[in-house]
This record gives sequence, C-alpha cells and structure tokens, in this order.
Amino acid sequence: MKILKRAGSALVTGVALAGLLALSASAAGAATNARVAATWTVKPGGAITAKAGTTTLKDTKTGSTLSCASSSGKGTVKTGSGLSGTNIGSITALSFSNCTGPLGLTFTVKTTHFPWHLNAVSFSSGVTTGTITGIHATLTGPSCSAVVDGTGATANNGKVTAKYSNSTGKLTTTGAGNLHIYNVSGCAGLINSGDGSSFKGSYAISPKQTITSP
Repeated sequence: MKILKRAGSALVTGVALAGLLALSASAAGAATNARVAATWTVKPGGAITAKAGTTTLKDTKTGSTLSCASSSGKGTVKTGSGLSGTNIGSITALSFSNCTGPLGLTFTVKTTHFPWHLNAVSFSSGVTTGTITGIHATLTGPSCSAVVDGTGATANNGKVTAKYSNSTGKLTTTGAGNLHIYNVSGCAGLINSGDGSSFKGSYAISPKQTITSP
C-alpha cells in the first residue's frame, strides 16, 4: 500500500483485503433489497487466489491515504450446499507491493495472524455481502511506523465489509469496517494512534466462484 497525501502529504495504514468473498453481520449496511441468508451454496470452492491493482487505506480522521500498486493473496473456500455463512472461507496469505508513503517515501506492509475469515451474510441479484475478519497488519517506512487492527493493537480482530459478484468474479471491499491505527511512531501527525481507517480494493478471484443463497 502506499501512503498518499493529505493536502500535500499523507499516510495511513491498513490492511486489506485480501481477496475473496466475505460479508457482514450488519445487514443494515447491505442494499435494502438484500436478503439475510441462513444457508449458502458455493461452486467450485477449494483453493483460490486473489489479485488486485491499486488498493488504498485512508485515515478517516486526518484524510491521509496509503496506496499500493498491487496486492495478491490466497486462501480456500468451502464447497457444497447448505453451508453456514460464518467462516465460509479463509485467507491464508496477503501481500502488498510498491507501497509509498508521505513525501513519496517507500513503505512495507506486512500482514500476519492468519487465517483471516470470510463470512457471508446477505444475498441479492448475484451479489453476496459480508465481512473479512481477523485482520492485522504493520506498516513500516524510513521514519514512520504503525499497526492496523480492529479494537486494539494486538486484538487481531480487524474487520472490513465486502461484496462478491458472481458475474465479475470480484471481491470488492467497501471501505467500511472497524479498522483503526495503533502504535504510531514518527509519522509527524499524518496519522495518529486511535484513528479509524478504511480500506478499498477490488480483487479478482481465481478460479471464479459462484455463490448463492437458496
């Protein structure tokens, strides 16, 4: 990811997604015609990979943005019918490349505490909405570092909402969730410990999955 600018500078940390379906227990955030689903059908399931172009993570308080040129991940998805939406899949690895931060400085994003979990909740017109949970990441630059997580720096419970489309085969994070920035050091006020953050990215899933709710 690459931290961009906020009025001439920026930085924020994050994590992300990494690629797959996922979805949120807050059905209120889904489209009004979306149906909360009790069971799911997934085909073909099994091992998957996820690839995205530019991803961004924004400090929602300062406006600083972290951006990476590309991201890739891998994981697994359950297969069959009558599946529970909880932990319907998992992410076992996720990486970000060519990430730069404030003033054009290079940053490294490291994601840990796998597996992260994919949870399906609501379904409408070929689109599944839900969450990716268990997120934890660190951001390190020449003079700035931070941790991205959910309710605490070591909670390992970061969450982002996402939508998976059967027609496009893409998992797209919406920017919503509980991600926050912690343990900020040397970032000149561009990001601050305790600030909320949002992550956006669109991941192509391979092989393409078909996810439905009867």
